[in-house]
Amino acid sequence: MKIAFRPKLLDCLPTYNRTQFGKDLASGITVGVLALPLAMAFAIASGCSPAAGIWTAIIAGLITSALGGSRVQIGGPTGAFIPIVYGIVAMHGFANLMGATILAGIFLLAMGLARMGQLIRFIPVTVVIGFTNGIAVVIFLAQIKDFFGLKIDNLPAEFFGRIKTLAAYAHTVDLPTLALATACFVFLLSYNRLAQHISVLRRAPGPLVVLLLGTLISFIFSLPVETIGSRFNGIPQELPNIGLPNLSIHDFGKLISPAITIALLGAIESLLSARVADSQIDDRHDPNQELIAQGLANIAAPMFGGFAATGAIARTTTNVKTGGRTPIAGIIHALVLLSIVLVAAPLASYVPLATLSAIVMVVAVNMGEWHHFRELRRYTYNYRVILLATFFVTVVFDLTIAVELGMVLASLFFIYRMSELTRIERLPLGELAEEAHYLYPDGTMRVAAWQLFGSLFFGAVNKLEELLDPAAGHPEVVILDMTRLIQLDTTGLEGLESLRDKLDKRGCKLLLCGLNSQPGSLLFRSGFIDHLGDDNVCADMDEAFQRAYILLPNLMGSFDEDY
Repeated sequence: MKIAFRPKLLDCLPTYNRTQFGKDLASGITVGVLALPLAMAFAIASGCSPAAGIWTAIIAGLITSALGGSRVQIGGPTGAFIPIVYGIVAMHGFANLMGATILAGIFLLAMGLARMGQLIRFIPVTVVIGFTNGIAVVIFLAQIKDFFGLKIDNLPAEFFGRIKTLAAYAHTVDLPTLALATACFVFLLSYNRLAQHISVLRRAPGPLVVLLLGTLISFIFSLPVETIGSRFNGIPQELPNIGLPNLSIHDFGKLISPAITIALLGAIESLLSARVADSQIDDRHDPNQELIAQGLANIAAPMFGGFAATGAIARTTTNVKTGGRTPIAGIIHALVLLSIVLVAAPLASYVPLATLSAIVMVVAVNMGEWHHFRELRRYTYNYRVILLATFFVTVVFDLTIAVELGMVLASLFFIYRMSELTRIERLPLGELAEEAHYLYPDGTMRVAAWQLFGSLFFGAVNKLEELLDPAAGHPEVVILDMTRLIQLDTTGLEGLESLRDKLDKRGCKLLLCGLNSQPGSLLFRSGFIDHLGDDNVCADMDEAFQRAYILLPNLMGSFDEDY
């Protein structure tokens, strides 16, 4: 198998010019400034340090843009990873999170090299909507502690334990924290409306404005609220120690399941983001190259103290809207973040955690596709069951289980639907029904013709039993018209073999006609036609009836009473 490795950056460089660089520069600066509060907020919400979030955005963002399969994709930490990362940190610790991220990166890299990028599109939209909305709810619930300033040392990752803990500490609400968080939440939620009336707001991303205003208010009025400095001692104004996390080979066994979850979600979100970007810039991304880049990004980020990353839809869309059209904009965004860390890191100590929790809550509200719940009554029962089951299991249990359950339900409903579309109908014989050669003395037919529709697969093969029903008579020749049979699997083949054997025991011959390419290929390759006989495979019904005429013996006036 030939492995193609060609980042989109190589396609953009030959025609790159100064005008496009100016647009990419402006877009890269804008996205880099936007990514700063989001990276810190997502990291804190995930149970990590804000520095870990920033370095994830820098390293993953740089690799995603330089080696990715999309012109405009922006990589980094995202809100969708919050419940997953938080659970891993709570159960295994941050060092094991970095190990799980590296393992997930290896899985993503292998998926890209194996050219599995297209397979991600097989996940039904109902499953995607279900887990996306479920993740939004989990993110929102996870921020209640910092939003209300609750005095909780360790918030459980498990749903019921989290709800129980929040209820038990509800009386510890800190009013200054709640007031600041509420003000930031309402302001950011209504930011777009305000920007329509206040021109200066149109030029700056909402999360950055809220971050600056929340920090200024907290500093000027000396609000007694928790900050990045009070909880994390600020952000180091230096490069992190570069190297692999300190893990033993035994640690990787328990990290396989979390790594698969990270890889699965990372692949889905990055390719969904790239597809959204394609529609905005009229381009087509390379899904396999994108998975390779995401794999390398998740392998490299933990070496700089980072964690799981993927393509970020919000930042990618911002990149497009501000003029970015090549991976250079994403590279500039990473360099802007690096400059901020090396120059302005001490200022981050004053950022209130209440403001960051408000930013994450708004991200959760905006990421959910809530209108699908309002429109559920318009869709089928199958659609509703898959979406609601995936949503419920994501919120209450685990994303991996939710996706697995959603895929199983979608597959079962699909199999049922396909089996319903598969039909076997008896064909009228027309004028042949009046010819004595085709009739028993009692007037019943010595020939029966049936037509197959759809797909004869494991979910519909039982429909062949209809041909053996005593009520269908006792023909000496059975003709199967397969002109409308488009697909046959090995279980369907086994069903045809069983039908042929049972008919043989009755002294009945089986004829096939009108074979299409796929069913015909399988029947020939399996040796079925050799056992059936080439003469018993006909081009059409007319030829089949001619063959039946030859096969039918003369009754010589005798008639078997059993018939």
